[in-house]
Amino acid sequence: MKQSEYIQSFLKGDWKSGIAVFLVALPLCLGIALASGAPLLAGLVAGIIGGIVVSLLSGSELSVSGPAAGLTIIVANAITDLGSFPGFLVAVILAGGIQLILGLLKLGKIGGFFPSSVIRGMLVAIGIVIILKQIPHAIGDDLDFIGEFEFDQKDGENTFSEILKSLADIKIGALLISLIGLVILFSWTKLGETIKWMNALPASLFVVVAGVAMNESFPFWASDWFLGNSKDHMVNLPIFASSSEIWSGLVSPDWTFFSNPKVYSIAFTLAIVATLESLLSLEASDSLDPLKRISSPDRELLAQGTGNIVSGLLGGLPITSVIVRSSTNIYAGGKTRMSGFFHGILLLVAVLLLPLYLNKIPLACLASILLYTGYKLAHPKEFKKVIAEGWKQWVPFLVTVAVVVGVDLLWGIFIGTLVGLVFVVITNFSSVFSVFKNGNEVLIKFQKDVTFLHKMSLKETLRKIPEGSEVFIDISKVHFMDHDIKLIIDEFIATASERGIEADLKMKKI
Repeated sequence: MKQSEYIQSFLKGDWKSGIAVFLVALPLCLGIALASGAPLLAGLVAGIIGGIVVSLLSGSELSVSGPAAGLTIIVANAITDLGSFPGFLVAVILAGGIQLILGLLKLGKIGGFFPSSVIRGMLVAIGIVIILKQIPHAIGDDLDFIGEFEFDQKDGENTFSEILKSLADIKIGALLISLIGLVILFSWTKLGETIKWMNALPASLFVVVAGVAMNESFPFWASDWFLGNSKDHMVNLPIFASSSEIWSGLVSPDWTFFSNPKVYSIAFTLAIVATLESLLSLEASDSLDPLKRISSPDRELLAQGTGNIVSGLLGGLPITSVIVRSSTNIYAGGKTRMSGFFHGILLLVAVLLLPLYLNKIPLACLASILLYTGYKLAHPKEFKKVIAEGWKQWVPFLVTVAVVVGVDLLWGIFIGTLVGLVFVVITNFSSVFSVFKNGNEVLIKFQKDVTFLHKMSLKETLRKIPEGSEVFIDISKVHFMDHDIKLIIDEFIATASERGIEADLKMKKI
C-alpha cells in the first residue's frame, strides 16, 4: 500500500482500533512483566517496540505484537537461572538474531504446515480461555495478572477453581462496571445505525470513560463499591518524575554474559517458541482478516527478529505476534498496520505523559473489552461451521480446543497438529500443482490429490500473482482436495477482483 492509503485508512478508522488495542495491551504489558519477574517498564518497552517497530516491518497488516503471556514461564525461569535480568537481555537480543536468520533462510513457511482445523481450534480455545480468565477480573478478583492464560496458576488454583473462589467475594463496583461495559460493547453497532455520530468514536473508549466515571462517583453514593482505594483493582502504571528518570530506568544488557553458555540455550528456546507463536498468530490473523489477505511469514520473522533485538537493547521483554491483541484489532475494525503502530504510540504517550490519569482505569472495564473479544472468537457459530464440515475437521478442532483450555496454547497446537497430521496421512499424502505463464495469463493446474502440506506454496503462488493477470485454476484432475486448499482457492477467487485480477475455476465435468 502507498503512504497516502495508510494515512487515509488511519483517518477513516484505524485510530479507533488502535485505541482498543492500546487499552487491552496496557494491562497485559504490565501483568506479563510482573508474572515474568521483570521490571514493569520492561513490559511497556516491549509493547512500545512491538507497536512502533514491528508493526511497520510486519508481513501482516493486522497482526499486533508485544510481550506474550505464553513466554512468561520461560522468561521467569531464564531470569532465575541466569540470576540477572541484564544478562537475560543478551539472550533476548540473540533470539532476535536467530529469528533474522530464520527469516533470511525463508523458513517462515513452516507456519503453513498447521491445518486450518487446528488454527480455528486455537482461536476458539483462546476465546474460551479469555472468557474464563476474565470472569474473576469482571467481578473484582484481581489477585492474578489480567493476561494470565495457563490452566494451572502459580497460586495453586486453576482456571475453574479461581472462578469459584472469586464468586465467594464479588465486588459490586467491579461487577457493575464490567456489566455496563459489556452493554456498551454489544449495543454499540446497533445504536450506531440510528445515532450516526457513535460510528465515529471507538466503543472501547466509551467503556473506559464509563468505567472511570462510575468508579469516581461511587464514594458519593456507595463508598463500599469504590475500587480506587486499592491498586490491585486498577491499572498500575509506574509513575516517573521526569523523562530523564524514565531513561535512567531502562536496563542495559550485561554483555559479559556472552561467555555464559546458558545464555545461548535460553536464546534458542526463546527464538523457537516466539517464532512458532508468531507464525501461528499470523495464520490466525489471516483467517480472521475480512479482506482475506495473505501475509508474508518470512517478512514477519524479519520484523520479529528486529523487534526483539531493539527490545533487548532497550531493556524490554521478548516480543511475539499475539492473537489476543491481533483479534482485538480486527474486531475493532482495523484495516491496516497503522492501528498497530498507533497503539504503540499511545503506549509511549501513556508512559511519558499520562500515568496518573490512566491509573484511574478499573481493571473491570478492561476485562469487559476482553470478554467481548473472547465472545467474538468463541462464537457458537464457529462450532456449528466446523462440525458441518465433517469429522475429519471437527476431531482435530475439538482436540485443539480441549488441550489449549485444559493445559496451554503450545501443547494444544502440538497435539492438535499431530491429530490433524494423522487424518491427512489416512486420507492422502502426495499432491502437486504446476504454474504456467503466458503473458498476463496464468494457469495453475492441479494433479492428483491436494493436502494442506501444499498450503503455503499455494498461498505464496497466489500472493505473487501481479495485478492485471488472468488466472485459470484447473482442478479437473483432482480426486481429493484438502479443506485448507479449497478455502484458499475460494477466498482467492472471491477477492481477486479487489486486486485487479480476473480468476476462473475449472472443475470436473459431470
